[in-house]
Amino acid sequence: MRPGSNRLSPCVCLVLWLMTGCSLTQPNRAPIRESGFTQAQRDAEQLLQTGLTQYDQGQYKRAAATLQQALDMGLATANQTLAYKHLAFISCTSNRESQCRNEFRKALELDARFDLTPAEAGHPQWGPVFRSVKAISK
Repeated sequence: MRPGSNRLSPCVCLVLWLMTGCSLTQPNRAPIRESGFTQAQRDAEQLLQTGLTQYDQGQYKRAAATLQQALDMGLATANQTLAYKHLAFISCTSNRESQCRNEFRKALELDARFDLTPAEAGHPQWGPVFRSVKAISK
């Protein structure tokens, strides 16, 4: 770029666009904190955080086991949809469409208003599966 020029290079634009896209999806992933948790629920919340970190690091098999353990330990209802959503993502990307549908169905049973972010809904593997499950659950 020339000094004094107001144009951004294509690489800078791409980086800014990617950063914006990431920042838009993060707030929707934050688990909901509720007061009055039992110790088991606090442990389940910690497992949820661990499972989400494993998911972000691409450790999908470990993330699935950790997220399921959090659910089994009594994860707060508000956070169960978050765990089921990520279990669905893992199932879809592992070519287990039936399991993916089941995980999305569980999330929608807990919260009929549950939805994906625009970026998530546009994913070629789980976007169409989610839309079909949501249409049936109405």
